[in-house]
Amino acid sequence: MTEPTADQPAAPQRPGLSRRRLLGTLGVGTAGVLAAGAAGGVVGRATAEGPAGGAQAAGPAPTDAVPFHGEHQAGIVTPAQDRLHFVALDVTTDSRDDLVALLRDWTEAARRMTAGRDAGPVGAVDGERYAPPDDTGEAIGLPPSGLTITVGFGPTLFTTADGRDRFGLAARRPAPLVELPSFPGDQVDPAISGGDLCLQACANDPQVAVHAVRNLVRIGAGVVSVRWSQLGFGRTSSTSTGQATPRNLFGFKDGTANLKAENGSALDRFVWVGDDDGEGGRADWLRGGSYLVTRRIRMLVEPWDSSSLDEQQRTIGRTKGSGAPLGQRAEFDPVDFTEQVDGEFAIPETSHVFLAHPTNSGTAILRRGYSFVDGSDGLGRLDAGLFFIAFQRNPETGFVQVQRNLRTDAMNEYVRHTSSAVFACPPGVRGDADWWGRALFESA
Repeated sequence: MTEPTADQPAAPQRPGLSRRRLLGTLGVGTAGVLAAGAAGGVVGRATAEGPAGGAQAAGPAPTDAVPFHGEHQAGIVTPAQDRLHFVALDVTTDSRDDLVALLRDWTEAARRMTAGRDAGPVGAVDGERYAPPDDTGEAIGLPPSGLTITVGFGPTLFTTADGRDRFGLAARRPAPLVELPSFPGDQVDPAISGGDLCLQACANDPQVAVHAVRNLVRIGAGVVSVRWSQLGFGRTSSTSTGQATPRNLFGFKDGTANLKAENGSALDRFVWVGDDDGEGGRADWLRGGSYLVTRRIRMLVEPWDSSSLDEQQRTIGRTKGSGAPLGQRAEFDPVDFTEQVDGEFAIPETSHVFLAHPTNSGTAILRRGYSFVDGSDGLGRLDAGLFFIAFQRNPETGFVQVQRNLRTDAMNEYVRHTSSAVFACPPGVRGDADWWGRALFESA
């Protein structure tokens, strides 16, 4: 989020500004492109697992291990790492026992890999000569690199598109866990959208992230298959106050006022599923978890690169150099929609900053996206953009509300949404006997 969260003082509204006028024109929503908003590294694949507990707000050194156990899953408020491998999967079995066994096996493998160890107890090179290794080996000698692995459950895990309850989970599907609605201008490809399960691997070394996903997919053979995946580089937001603000592929600072790990009250309000979200026991298993929304947003970099600096800054509502709100001097100066320059409002009412500010959107989401460049489109243009990731307490009052508010966003001219997915991420694993989704399957 580039703009202040809803916990911060609201910027004054412009005199006589009509909200109906602002929202009267339909366009492509662009939530997330620039939305409102210790020493001693561990080396090698055979290091001991770190102590249990939540992720440290200040963040580990780039090579350190992030604790796997905690109240919440790592990889949400963990200081955002530099690399991403995200994969959505379809469950190919109707056996509940096989699915539970896979989640147990995944949890154990993730516990090992996030600690810098091989995915299996034997490892890549010490097993039987004529048997497949229980680790693929490409991370031999590499440190943990801040690896986090986060799992999520899609709506179709509970009820398939044709209405089948394969695993006896339908009665435990939380009401907010539904496919995202269509937004004006969407160009969403169903082949790279949705999924029964998802795995988000973040690390400061791309090979460590890819190794994690590769081994979990290997372990899941016969139970799950890859539906789609996405590699990402260069985080496009900060999730800790200790992190500097990064830039996205449009060259602007992104995530100036994103929700941060240190702001517990805001996280409780906007990110974590709470005690009063249980829906009469239906969603008790998700308490302490969160909802994950992903959108693959192609950024039309060629038209953007031919736009004037003034047009780019008025589209965003911030200066490209310092990241200051237009009319202000520094990145973290308060956004002031009443500020005028030469008799005109400094921040245009169609700018991304104006429409995404909590004064207008009325909510906040925790952004954790990454840039991507996936070759070219065959027409001499880069297939590049933002793989948008956001965590929230409820997608309808989080991402969906923000997205609907961005219908008149000037940035719509430069972006296209090409994939969409939503998942429920269960709470963290509390100890060695716990596993991803245990509360869901034991209550259903």
